[in-house]
Amino acid sequence: MDEKKPVASVRAAESVVALAFLVFGLVVVWDSRRLGAEWGSDGPQAGYFPFYVGLLVCVSSVANLLRAIGMGEKGKEAFVEWGQLRMILVVMIPTVIYVALIANPWFSMGIYAASTLFIAIFMYFLGKYTWRRIIPVSVGTMVFFFLMFEIWFKVPLPKGPLEAAFGFN
Repeated sequence: MDEKKPVASVRAAESVVALAFLVFGLVVVWDSRRLGAEWGSDGPQAGYFPFYVGLLVCVSSVANLLRAIGMGEKGKEAFVEWGQLRMILVVMIPTVIYVALIANPWFSMGIYAASTLFIAIFMYFLGKYTWRRIIPVSVGTMVFFFLMFEIWFKVPLPKGPLEAAFGFN
């Protein structure tokens, strides 16, 4: 695959974002009407302010969409190239998996085990470190954060089966 080949034009990216925000604004306006978006006898109803915020988002989105359509030659420029997108995805996909592993309805590792795995994978694949460096850094970092949050600050963070095996719930 050509690393310099554009994935999308500036016009397409701006239009997709404007349409996404327009849909979001319409959902806010629609749901605000369900909650009551008028001024009642005792003041504003629950959806009064969200209705106007949603309306502002809709108007802004339409303005951005019209601006994107009328960009001219600048709109044909590359928004992102495949090489750039690949570098973004190399970081974004493991991060999404990491967040999903912390706590989900099916299998939760907890923040400490998931973070240890996350650090280890990043050091191995992106940093090209050896396991002799990866294991002490990833495990040591999470032991430090475990002591800091759970023992010293008494701030409970999501835990999984590993922490439960050691008696921390």
